[in-house]
Amino acid sequence: MMIEHDPAVRAVEATLFASDAPMTVDQIRAYVGEEVDVPDALSKLEVHYQGRGVELVKRGKTWHFQTAADLAHLLRREREESRKLSRAAVETLAIIAYHEPVSRAEIEAIRGVQISKGTLDVLMEAGWVRPAGRREVPGRPLIYATTGEFLTHFGLASRRDLPGIADLKAAGLLDPVDLALEGLQGLSAVESGDMPEGGDSELEIGDESA
Repeated sequence: MMIEHDPAVRAVEATLFASDAPMTVDQIRAYVGEEVDVPDALSKLEVHYQGRGVELVKRGKTWHFQTAADLAHLLRREREESRKLSRAAVETLAIIAYHEPVSRAEIEAIRGVQISKGTLDVLMEAGWVRPAGRREVPGRPLIYATTGEFLTHFGLASRRDLPGIADLKAAGLLDPVDLALEGLQGLSAVESGDMPEGGDSELEIGDESA
Protein backbone atom coordinates (compact mmCIF):
# COMPACT_ATOMS: atom_id res chain seq x y z
CA MET A 1 0.00 0.00 0.00
CA MET A 2 1.40 3.41 -0.96
CA ILE A 3 1.66 5.78 1.99
CA GLU A 4 -0.64 8.27 0.24
CA HIS A 5 -3.44 5.74 0.79
CA ASP A 6 -2.39 4.50 4.24
CA PRO A 7 -4.79 6.06 6.79
CA ALA A 8 -2.36 5.56 9.69
CA VAL A 9 0.52 7.25 7.90
CA ARG A 10 -1.70 10.11 6.75
CA ALA A 11 -2.96 10.65 10.30
CA VAL A 12 0.57 10.81 11.71
CA GLU A 13 1.66 13.14 8.88
CA ALA A 14 -1.26 15.51 9.47
CA THR A 15 -0.66 15.53 13.23
CA LEU A 16 2.98 16.53 12.82
CA PHE A 17 2.19 19.23 10.25
CA ALA A 18 -0.43 20.74 12.55
CA SER A 19 1.83 20.78 15.61
CA ASP A 20 3.65 23.96 16.63
CA ALA A 21 6.38 21.95 18.35
CA PRO A 22 8.24 18.65 17.86
CA MET A 23 6.28 15.66 19.17
CA THR A 24 7.20 12.37 20.84
CA VAL A 25 5.73 9.05 19.75
CA ASP A 26 3.43 9.07 22.78
CA GLN A 27 2.19 12.58 22.00
CA ILE A 28 1.42 11.59 18.42
CA ARG A 29 -0.32 8.42 19.60
CA ALA A 30 -2.57 10.50 21.86
CA TYR A 31 -3.97 12.14 18.70
CA VAL A 32 -4.08 9.25 16.25
CA GLY A 33 -5.12 6.48 18.62
CA GLU A 34 -3.53 3.50 20.34
CA GLU A 35 -4.29 1.22 17.40
CA VAL A 36 -1.91 3.11 15.10
CA ASP A 37 1.66 1.83 14.81
CA VAL A 38 3.25 5.27 15.16
CA PRO A 39 6.94 4.20 14.89
CA ASP A 40 6.16 2.31 11.67
CA ALA A 41 4.31 5.30 10.23
CA LEU A 42 7.20 7.61 11.13
CA SER A 43 9.70 5.29 9.44
CA LYS A 44 7.62 5.29 6.25
CA LEU A 45 7.29 9.07 6.32
CA GLU A 46 11.01 9.52 6.94
CA VAL A 47 11.79 7.50 3.80
CA HIS A 48 9.03 9.19 1.80
CA TYR A 49 10.38 12.70 2.51
CA GLN A 50 14.04 11.92 1.83
CA GLY A 51 15.40 14.20 -0.89
CA ARG A 52 12.36 16.49 -0.84
CA GLY A 53 12.15 20.17 0.05
CA VAL A 54 10.67 19.26 3.42
CA GLU A 55 12.12 16.49 5.56
CA LEU A 56 11.03 14.58 8.64
CA VAL A 57 13.65 14.94 11.36
CA LYS A 58 14.12 13.13 14.67
CA ARG A 59 15.85 15.01 17.48
CA GLY A 60 16.26 13.02 20.64
CA LYS A 61 12.83 11.50 21.24
CA THR A 62 10.86 14.06 19.23
CA TRP A 63 9.88 14.30 15.56
CA HIS A 64 9.04 17.29 13.35
CA PHE A 65 9.02 18.51 9.77
CA GLN A 66 11.50 21.15 8.64
CA THR A 67 12.88 22.69 5.47
CA ALA A 68 15.61 20.49 4.01
CA ALA A 69 18.95 21.65 5.42
CA ASP A 70 20.44 22.25 1.96
CA LEU A 71 17.54 24.57 1.05
CA ALA A 72 17.31 26.58 4.26
CA HIS A 73 19.31 29.43 2.70
CA LEU A 74 16.47 30.06 0.24
CA LEU A 75 14.17 31.08 3.08
CA ARG A 76 16.57 33.19 5.08
CA ARG A 77 15.96 36.92 5.14
CA GLU A 78 18.49 39.41 6.38
CA ARG A 79 16.99 41.76 8.93
CA GLU A 80 18.01 45.39 9.12
CA GLU A 81 18.95 45.04 12.74
CA SER A 82 21.83 42.81 13.66
CA ARG A 83 22.70 40.94 16.81
CA LYS A 84 26.12 41.71 18.18
CA LEU A 85 27.80 38.48 19.18
CA SER A 86 31.24 38.88 20.68
CA ARG A 87 34.20 36.85 19.51
CA ALA A 88 34.17 35.23 22.94
CA ALA A 89 30.54 34.20 22.47
CA VAL A 90 31.23 32.67 19.03
CA GLU A 91 34.18 30.70 20.41
CA THR A 92 32.25 29.68 23.53
CA LEU A 93 29.33 28.40 21.45
CA ALA A 94 31.69 26.34 19.28
CA ILE A 95 33.38 24.84 22.34
CA ILE A 96 30.07 23.91 23.97
CA ALA A 97 28.77 22.37 20.74
CA TYR A 98 31.82 20.14 20.29
CA HIS A 99 32.48 19.21 23.92
CA GLU A 100 29.13 19.34 25.70
CA PRO A 101 28.43 19.13 28.49
CA VAL A 102 31.19 21.45 29.67
CA SER A 103 31.69 23.72 32.64
CA ARG A 104 32.75 27.35 32.53
CA ALA A 105 36.21 26.38 33.82
CA GLU A 106 36.57 23.84 31.01
CA ILE A 107 35.55 26.44 28.44
CA GLU A 108 38.12 28.85 29.87
CA ALA A 109 40.80 26.14 29.81
CA ILE A 110 40.23 25.63 26.08
CA ARG A 111 40.05 29.36 25.24
CA GLY A 112 43.00 30.22 27.46
CA VAL A 113 41.20 33.27 28.86
CA GLN A 114 38.36 33.88 31.27
CA ILE A 115 34.85 34.45 29.98
CA SER A 116 32.39 36.83 31.55
CA LYS A 117 29.08 35.55 32.86
CA GLY A 118 27.45 37.80 30.27
CA THR A 119 28.88 35.66 27.46
CA LEU A 120 26.95 32.59 28.61
CA ASP A 121 23.89 34.73 29.34
CA VAL A 122 23.80 35.97 25.73
CA LEU A 123 23.93 32.40 24.41
CA MET A 124 21.20 31.28 26.80
CA GLU A 125 19.01 34.27 25.91
CA ALA A 126 19.38 33.31 22.24
CA GLY A 127 18.08 29.87 23.20
CA TRP A 128 21.18 28.08 21.92
CA VAL A 129 22.72 27.03 25.25
CA ARG A 130 21.17 25.66 28.46
CA PRO A 131 22.37 24.55 31.90
CA ALA A 132 22.67 20.75 31.81
CA GLY A 133 23.23 19.90 35.47
CA ARG A 134 26.36 19.91 37.59
CA ARG A 135 29.72 18.16 37.28
CA GLU A 136 30.22 15.70 40.13
CA VAL A 137 33.59 17.11 41.18
CA PRO A 138 34.55 19.36 44.10
CA GLY A 139 32.50 22.54 43.91
CA ARG A 140 29.92 20.85 41.63
CA PRO A 141 30.20 23.46 38.83
CA LEU A 142 27.32 24.01 36.41
CA ILE A 143 27.77 22.38 33.03
CA TYR A 144 26.33 23.65 29.75
CA ALA A 145 25.01 22.05 26.56
CA THR A 146 23.40 23.18 23.32
CA THR A 147 19.64 23.09 22.73
CA GLY A 148 17.21 21.90 20.09
CA GLU A 149 16.86 25.54 19.08
CA PHE A 150 20.60 25.62 18.33
CA LEU A 151 20.24 22.63 16.01
CA THR A 152 17.18 24.12 14.32
CA HIS A 153 18.77 27.55 13.80
CA PHE A 154 21.83 26.07 12.14
CA GLY A 155 19.91 23.47 10.12
CA LEU A 156 21.32 20.43 11.94
CA ALA A 157 19.47 17.20 12.62
CA SER A 158 21.88 16.31 15.44
CA ARG A 159 25.34 17.18 16.73
CA ARG A 160 26.71 14.48 14.41
CA ASP A 161 25.99 16.93 11.58
CA LEU A 162 28.31 19.59 13.00
CA PRO A 163 30.97 20.66 10.47
CA GLY A 164 34.48 19.36 10.94
CA ILE A 165 37.25 21.35 12.57
CA ALA A 166 38.73 22.09 9.12
CA ASP A 167 35.43 23.61 7.97
CA LEU A 168 35.24 25.85 11.02
CA LYS A 169 38.83 26.97 10.52
CA ALA A 170 38.05 27.87 6.92
CA ALA A 171 35.10 29.93 8.14
CA GLY A 172 37.39 31.74 10.59
CA LEU A 173 35.36 30.69 13.63
CA LEU A 174 37.98 28.86 15.66
CA ASP A 175 41.04 31.09 15.60
CA PRO A 176 42.74 31.40 18.01
CA VAL A 177 41.27 28.41 19.83
CA ASP A 178 41.42 25.87 17.01
CA LEU A 179 44.63 24.20 18.16
CA ALA A 180 43.27 23.92 21.69
CA LEU A 181 40.08 22.32 20.38
CA GLU A 182 42.05 19.75 18.40
CA GLY A 183 44.24 18.93 21.35
CA LEU A 184 41.49 18.56 23.94
CA GLN A 185 39.05 16.11 22.36
CA GLY A 186 39.18 14.06 25.55
CA LEU A 187 38.25 16.97 27.77
CA SER A 188 38.13 16.15 31.50
CA ALA A 189 37.12 18.17 34.55
CA VAL A 190 39.41 21.17 35.00
CA GLU A 191 39.73 23.24 38.14
CA SER A 192 39.50 26.97 37.45
CA GLY A 193 42.60 29.08 38.02
CA ASP A 194 43.77 32.64 37.53
CA MET A 195 43.80 33.48 33.83
CA PRO A 196 44.20 36.80 32.04
CA GLU A 197 41.17 38.66 30.76
CA GLY A 198 40.75 39.08 27.03
CA GLY A 199 39.29 37.78 23.79
CA ASP A 200 36.04 39.77 23.87
CA SER A 201 36.27 41.80 20.65
CA GLU A 202 32.86 42.11 19.02
CA LEU A 203 31.80 40.35 15.86
CA GLU A 204 28.61 41.41 14.08
CA ILE A 205 26.50 38.58 12.78
CA GLY A 206 23.36 39.09 10.75
CA ASP A 207 20.27 37.96 12.65
CA GLU A 208 18.71 35.44 10.29
CA SER A 209 15.63 33.33 10.57
CA ALA A 210 14.86 30.23 8.51
